[in-house]
Amino acid sequence: MTGLRASIAKKFARSEPLPAGLFHYRAPADDPLNYRLHLRIEPGGNGILIINASTILHLNNTAAEYAYHLVKRTPKEEVAKEISTRYQVSRKIALEDFNRLKEQVETLITTIDLDPVTFFGFERHPPYSDDISAPYRLDCALTYQLPNKTDLHFAPTKHVDHELTTTEWKSIIDTAWSAGIPHLVFTGGEPTLRADLSELIEHAESNGQVTGLITDGVKLSDTSYLHELLQSGLDHVMIVLHPDDNQSWQALANFSYWADVLDEDIFVSAHLTLTPENARHAMTLLDKLNEAGVSAVSLSANDKSLNDLLQDARSYADDLDLELVWDLPVPYSNINPVNLELEEKDIVDETAHGRRSLGWLYIEPDGDVIHYQGARSTLGNLLSDEWEQIWVKAVAK
Repeated sequence: MTGLRASIAKKFARSEPLPAGLFHYRAPADDPLNYRLHLRIEPGGNGILIINASTILHLNNTAAEYAYHLVKRTPKEEVAKEISTRYQVSRKIALEDFNRLKEQVETLITTIDLDPVTFFGFERHPPYSDDISAPYRLDCALTYQLPNKTDLHFAPTKHVDHELTTTEWKSIIDTAWSAGIPHLVFTGGEPTLRADLSELIEHAESNGQVTGLITDGVKLSDTSYLHELLQSGLDHVMIVLHPDDNQSWQALANFSYWADVLDEDIFVSAHLTLTPENARHAMTLLDKLNEAGVSAVSLSANDKSLNDLLQDARSYADDLDLELVWDLPVPYSNINPVNLELEEKDIVDETAHGRRSLGWLYIEPDGDVIHYQGARSTLGNLLSDEWEQIWVKAVAK
């Protein structure tokens, strides 16, 4: 009888979740889908599947296991056998569920702006409201220096008294990867003023991290430097447009042109801040971006009086088939088209400088970690403090 009871208990016992960790897959160059997957399995077995560093799916234990096998490229027959054994379901059902998730992920890869909630029944989560073990992204301010010294008052240089070395930044990049952070955005100041930018991008890419760059394009007129940057493995770049500066438009044109000529797979977008000075020309500027071959734009405003214009600009960009990238380079600003449309107003107000930034954190040039650029409260230093201690403080804020 004891043996029978033990057998029954084993049959219906809950399977132990997969161990926590970060798993990565990058499609080979000849794959027409050309995508990257990052799966972070949280303590307890739930998972976060990040598709091309943009679409984030929150998965229960079982779905996280299917995603794990998808990322690890486990043969379907082995997946069916493993899931069947662990969850006491038939291999046929296990295989059908796995194929369904695989098809859903492939659809999300190839279809822009497809809502996974509407089409696939994934549970909707308010922005960044889940308990997570680490942010999805780190914004790495390599320097607060700017090319025009008269503009230095725009950069918070008083917050730091030194910049990290190349070796120190590589250590931070590795710490981020070990913590399960799949996406790094290099920013500043002007990050292209760091001579080691390409080296740092290559290091992050060798880990498996997705890398992005926010730049005003000051150095992109240098063809040799531009080629080096394009061949570093960089995944996406956003050029912060200064509409009255011809060099800014030239930088955008150079990057788009050489990325195409060199056949580099890189996502190029432009950021436009609407101001009282350029408001009258907003739609003309979007026309000009479209004519320049830009496929994506980020829009924000520096004054709440421009909220209506910002929404009109978003609609016009949509008419031009320009994809909206709303959270670069100002993820901490409430004056962007998406925040203005959110119905959960209490979430927007409460998270502008708090919970929302748990989706991403910001590292200053000396290694200090803060919630957002300009925050006065330091969560710790990623060189001298343990990541777990920093994250506990971040969550508590």
